[in-house]
Amino acid sequence: MTDRPRTPDTAGDRARETAPGGFLEPIRAAGTVLWRGAPADPEVALVHRPARADWTLPKGKVKKSEHLIGAAVRETAEETGLAPVLGRRLPPQRYPKDGWPKRVDWWAAAVGGESGSEPGDEVDELEWLPVDRARRRLTYGSDAGVLDAFAAGPAETVPLILLRHAPAESKTGRDGDDLLRPLDAAGRGDADALARLLPAFGTPRVVASAAVSCVETVTPYAEAIGAPIRTDRAVTARTAGDGAAAADAEAARAAVTALLDDGVPTAVCTHGELVSVLLRAALDRLGAPAPQQLSLRKGSFWVLHLSRSDGSLAAMERHGPRPGGLR
Repeated sequence: MTDRPRTPDTAGDRARETAPGGFLEPIRAAGTVLWRGAPADPEVALVHRPARADWTLPKGKVKKSEHLIGAAVRETAEETGLAPVLGRRLPPQRYPKDGWPKRVDWWAAAVGGESGSEPGDEVDELEWLPVDRARRRLTYGSDAGVLDAFAAGPAETVPLILLRHAPAESKTGRDGDDLLRPLDAAGRGDADALARLLPAFGTPRVVASAAVSCVETVTPYAEAIGAPIRTDRAVTARTAGDGAAAADAEAARAAVTALLDDGVPTAVCTHGELVSVLLRAALDRLGAPAPQQLSLRKGSFWVLHLSRSDGSLAAMERHGPRPGGLR
C-alpha cells in the first residue's frame, strides 16, 4: 500500500473553545505509539479502521471505572493483538469531538508479546512503518503531532517506580513495632488494584521497606509479574521512642542513587516521609528540576522514565491506584 498525504485536521491541530467562560468535562481516551525494532530506528504500528477509512495510532475511549493506564494497554491490545509495555508518557492531545472537548493521553510502548486476542472488528489492517513514512500515512494531523513527540525523545526507556504503601491499620491501640502494622481493607484493595496496573510498565525488580505495610502493598504485584521482593533497611522508616517515624535520609538517598546507577527497571515501595527524599535524590542525580509537589497519597506512585542509552530523565508521571486517579 502506498503512502498518501495526511488530510487536514483543523480540529486536531487547534482546539476550539466550546464553552466560553466555562468548563466542560472532556471525553477521555488513551493510546500508544507502539514500536518495535532498533530503538535508534524503530518501526511504529498504524491501524486502519474501515468504518472511518482512516489510518491512525492505537487508541480508544476510557471505559467507566477504568484507569487511564489500563485503557491505553487494553485499547492497544484490542486493536493490534499485541501486549504493550508502556514507556515514557507523551504529551496529551486536546481537541473538540462533535462539539465536546476530548483529551487523549499517550505513551510510547514497546511490544511485550502477543496479547492473546485477535484485533476487533474496528480494525482490519495493522502496518509497521518507519516514523517518517508513518507520519505521512496518518490521516489526522493530531496523530502526526503525537508521532513527532515520540520521535523527539528516546524510544527505549527504563522505569523507576516510587510507590507509597497503601493504607494500613490505625496506630491507635496497637502495641509493639509499627513495622508490623498490616494493611487495612482499603489498603488490600489498593494493593490488588496496583497488581493489575503496574505490570503495564513491564517486570522490574521489586524493592520494599521491611515494614509489613510496604511488603503487603507489593506482594500481589510481585506475584503477578513473578518477581521476588527484596527488603531494604535504607527505605524503611522506624518508630522512634517518641512515637514519631524516623528514617535515615542519607541512607535512602544513597540507595536510590545506587538503583539509578544500576540502570535496571525497578519498583520501590516505601513510606510517605521517604518518598520526597528518594524522589529529590533521584532528580538531583539526573540533573533534573523537582516538581512543586513531591509527596504522594497512600497507594500512589511516581514513574520516572530514564533513557536506556544515556540514563537521562525522559518523562515523569504520577498516578493513584484507582480510576481517574492522578494523586
